[in-house]
Amino acid sequence: MNKKNFLSNFRITYNAPATLTFSIIAAAVLLLNTILHNSLIPAFFTCPGASSDPAFNPSNILDYFRLLFHIFGHSNWNHFLGNMAFILLLGPVIEERYGSALLILMMTITSLVTGVLNVCFSPSQLLGSSDIAFMMILLTSFTTISKSEIPLSFILILILYIGREILSAGQNESISTLAHIAGGICGSMFAFLATPKPKTRQKTEKAAKTSQEDSKKTKTLKTWSNQKEPESSSDKTEEIGSIEL
Repeated sequence: MNKKNFLSNFRITYNAPATLTFSIIAAAVLLLNTILHNSLIPAFFTCPGASSDPAFNPSNILDYFRLLFHIFGHSNWNHFLGNMAFILLLGPVIEERYGSALLILMMTITSLVTGVLNVCFSPSQLLGSSDIAFMMILLTSFTTISKSEIPLSFILILILYIGREILSAGQNESISTLAHIAGGICGSMFAFLATPKPKTRQKTEKAAKTSQEDSKKTKTLKTWSNQKEPESSSDKTEEIGSIEL
């Protein structure tokens, strides 16, 4: 009975609607692609490149669909799991801070920017949500809301991230370096431009005010104790002097 009561207190919640829905759609697309013998993703969820075969056709409406929705297509389950490991880990944190609607807008802009850059400059086709994953990596590296400060962690991650992409460029044709860099740039831009939800901002401001008040109280107590010590020593001298008299 105690075990049943203990388990009944827990329930599964759909805590991050945008992140979870994105992951479910991507998994469903890959599963259907497997069932249909790898014919779904190449037809609908692969963004063409500048000189790929077939290349991007401005008069083909389907190419615009591929331009935006390439993030739901993955080459295999390892590719899918590698991206979802980052997205399911970082997505709920971002969604809690910025809200589901703003996260969807960020993912849409990142997908569109990456697709356009791939069509204009990349010779290969593009598929997968690597640009979304790296957008989230750069976005979550910001730990402060203040737009006048740049965290050192962000600078280090940016240097390591771009350096790794430059060094790995050309070593593996199946990995789109352009998509990774574009996603990272979008994430860094969102970190400066996006505003957290009011509740999150209020909690952060409240915590900052509390810490400032605590520091002020500590300084006041130290000042008061420093001022009190000379007074107490002079009082003792007067008492001793009166006794000797």
